[in-house]
Amino acid sequence: MRFVAVKTEVQQAAAGIHKVREMLIKQRTMLINTLRGLMGEFGIVVAEGPRHVGELIAILADPADRRIPTPLHEGLLAIVETLRGIERRIEIVDQQIVGWGRDNATCRHLITIPGYGPILSSAMAAMTVNPAAFGSGRHFSASLGLVPRQDGTGGKVKLGPISKRGNGYLRRLLVNGAMSVLCSKRAKEDPWLVKLLETKERKVAACALANKMARIGWAVMRRQEDFRGRRHNQPCPDGETAL
Repeated sequence: MRFVAVKTEVQQAAAGIHKVREMLIKQRTMLINTLRGLMGEFGIVVAEGPRHVGELIAILADPADRRIPTPLHEGLLAIVETLRGIERRIEIVDQQIVGWGRDNATCRHLITIPGYGPILSSAMAAMTVNPAAFGSGRHFSASLGLVPRQDGTGGKVKLGPISKRGNGYLRRLLVNGAMSVLCSKRAKEDPWLVKLLETKERKVAACALANKMARIGWAVMRRQEDFRGRRHNQPCPDGETAL
C-alpha cells in the first residue's frame, strides 16, 4: 500500500495555479469551437488550430463582410471579446508559473532535461512531493500511466496500450514535451529515437519517449542535480541511448 505524501502550502498553491491554467485553456477551447461551429454554418471555414482563429476574428471585424446576420454577429463579437480576456489571463498565469519555477530548485534542475519546459518542470516539482517514495524511475512512470497495460489469463500476459492511470495532467504534459522533442533536430541525431521512429508510429514513439522522460525526471528530482546528457554514441548502463 502506498500513502500519498502531504504537500506543503507552497506546493499546494503551485499545483492549484496549474489547475487554474488548465481550466482557462478548456474555456478557451470551448469558445474557439463555438466560434468555428457557428461561423461554419454560414460557410466560413478556416484551417484547424488555434493560430487560425485570427482569420475568423478578422472576418467578424470587417464591416464590409455581411455573410453573418446581425443578431448572431453581435453574439460572436461577444465571444471574441471573452476569448481575448481569457488569453490575457492565461498569459498572466503563465508568468506566475514561470516566476515560481525560477525560485524552486527542483524546477531549475528539471528544466535542463530535453523536452521539459517551464510548465512541465513546475508542474512536476509541485505535484511530485516525495520522489523517494518510488523504488525506481520505472515505478514512477507506471504511477503516471505511461506503461503498457497488462492483461493475462492462463499464465499468458498480453501488453496493451498505456494504462492511463495516475495524474493525467502530468502525463499529458510529458507527451506534449515528447512530441516537441520528436519534431526537433534531436530526433534525427539520437540513434535511439531514430530507431524508434523507424518501427513505431509517431504517437506511439511519443508515449515511449514520455515514459523515458518521466524516469529521467524522477532521477533528477531524487538526486537534486541537473541533467547530464551523454553523447549519442555512448550507451547508457541499461543498454539504451541517452536523450
